[in-house]
Amino acid sequence: MQIDLTNKTALITGATGQLGRVMARTLAKCGANIAIHYRSNEAQALELQDEIHSFGSRAVIVQADVTNLESILGMKAVIEENLGTVDIVVANAVVQYQWTSILEQAPEDYASQFDSCVMQSVYLAKAFAPAMMEQKWGRFVGINTECVMQNFPTQSAYIAGKRGMDGVYRVLAKEIGEHQITVNQVAPGWTISERDRANKTEHSESYEQTVPLKRRGTDQEIANAVAFLASDLASFITGAYVPVSGGNVMPSI
Repeated sequence: MQIDLTNKTALITGATGQLGRVMARTLAKCGANIAIHYRSNEAQALELQDEIHSFGSRAVIVQADVTNLESILGMKAVIEENLGTVDIVVANAVVQYQWTSILEQAPEDYASQFDSCVMQSVYLAKAFAPAMMEQKWGRFVGINTECVMQNFPTQSAYIAGKRGMDGVYRVLAKEIGEHQITVNQVAPGWTISERDRANKTEHSESYEQTVPLKRRGTDQEIANAVAFLASDLASFITGAYVPVSGGNVMPSI
């Protein structure tokens, strides 16, 4: 048994980011063709495109503002022209900002999180769900966070955006499920990335002691969960929020 995404096309938003690039490589190694979305880092997108070509998969880089529907529709046209219909959408992009207390957080930071978490999810569904519905197969995988279950100080804008995203994804799962489209979320814990390895910051004793597995997860472990949910091995899983956090958060029943 293996994850086989041969002849599937996957769009990964924020594919040049620390987690996004590992997701792109992983899905490509499973056989998928990859649409590499970026906002501003074209050099990283081109480098990633070359990597994916070396795996034997096709790839195209696409620039877009995921908080703007017209920009997403323009991205869709480029992908379809180069790779065909998108079968798998991984919503990974999010606006970065400085975290602080609710009393100090700028109102525009809440707006940016709403736009990049909630509205991105809505726009991606509007753009790519219709073709999935027609072909009776599709996958949406949203990247959420363990933070939505922790509610720690300074996280309010991020949590508000990601909780909104959760609501959209759960409703979407019910609205398009009859077309054999699954809609799920992967919620990473504090994940070791390429940046951590380069900076030798992989370990945090205080954080690791809160995790039942007593370690931080890796970017590859997040990508593995995404690949599973994108595959036919997860064909009867939808509407799920799946923490990949070593047990640091545990949804209750």
